[in-house]
Amino acid sequence: MPRGPRKKSETGIYHIMMRGINHQTIFEEDEDSEKFLQVLHRYKEKCGYQIYGYCFMGNHLHLLLKVGTDPLEKIMRMICGSYLYWYNQKYDRVGNLFQDRFKSEPIDNEAYLLTVLRYIHQNPVKAGMTQKMENYQWSSYNDYINKVTNGLTDKIFVLGLFHDKVNVAKDLFIKYMEDVQEDTCLDMEDNDRMTDFDARALIVKIYKLNSPTEIQKVDIPTRDRMLRNLKDSGLSIRQIERLTGINRGVVLKA
Repeated sequence: MPRGPRKKSETGIYHIMMRGINHQTIFEEDEDSEKFLQVLHRYKEKCGYQIYGYCFMGNHLHLLLKVGTDPLEKIMRMICGSYLYWYNQKYDRVGNLFQDRFKSEPIDNEAYLLTVLRYIHQNPVKAGMTQKMENYQWSSYNDYINKVTNGLTDKIFVLGLFHDKVNVAKDLFIKYMEDVQEDTCLDMEDNDRMTDFDARALIVKIYKLNSPTEIQKVDIPTRDRMLRNLKDSGLSIRQIERLTGINRGVVLKA
């Protein structure tokens, strides 16, 4: 079926999600995430957009972006094209890296903006990649709380939604971000996840095993590295637990 037109935001603010083609990992190493941040910096100056939030999740990423002088489609085409060229050069590969066109949803009010930002920041925790938001390096959360800052995040507007005094605003921001909610925002649909059959075949092929349960027998550092890779490949925590027979808590901490 032909794609419908992209929904336009009255505020110019969008929640954007991009993922790797066929669950391809798009951030293999820290250097890759650093490069994507550099690309966002470079085109932010050229296109005049603002970044209210971001999170890089191995095989997909989220952006909370307000368009500036250039339209959203042009912005994303330049960002994706620049990163793709660098990534293919680094890993000696050809072809596309991102699956289909990027997904977006309009942010038309401040309440939903905060909901989406919380959803983005809580992503690594809910995916079992970290236990605390501030311990995850590749999101904008630490930009807001001043633990680390890279100058990319336009945080003044968001903090101003909480209070006009910065210190008070940060405290209220942290409290809001830590409120665990089952918010439903733009993400990978469940029917886009691999089936157990395909996931089992992937595990066996990648690690040259007879069965995914053989991961239980390897040494702990190797096992944890394998589990992290499986999470980055798009498998859910429950799916990994189900296929490998490894306790959910172990999978979460890996």
